[in-house]
Amino acid sequence: MKARVKWVEDRTFVGESGTGHKLVFGTAHGEGGPKPGPSPMELVLIGTGGCSAFDVVHILEKGREAVEDCVVELDADRAETDPKVFTRIHMHFVVKGRNLSEAKVKRAIDLSVEKYCSASAMMAKTATLTHDFEVVDTAAAS
Repeated sequence: MKARVKWVEDRTFVGESGTGHKLVFGTAHGEGGPKPGPSPMELVLIGTGGCSAFDVVHILEKGREAVEDCVVELDADRAETDPKVFTRIHMHFVVKGRNLSEAKVKRAIDLSVEKYCSASAMMAKTATLTHDFEVVDTAAAS
């Protein structure tokens, strides 16, 4: 895996993945100034949620569950001193689909967070990871 990060102006960077995808990130220009994009640590947190969400959807689809949507809401704390690692991360999953099995959703999330998600495994080295979930049955809304 390869990536490249280029400084483009004061506190603004462009990251490019080895597959050619680009994103702008950085920190505020001065006190309360505009941010050009998420901070690097926000991207780490977003990446953790994305890694796990990908796993959950994949596991549910493989189990022939009619999953239609998966959202991971993350809430985290960081250490007050450098290097200011994450010390707590809570992931709340909202999984939507038709007649989803709550047991299968729970199993998919547990497998992701505890076994398959590389980002969660790395974050667990410094942070306490917790998770919960809710299932929304879209068949009931029809």
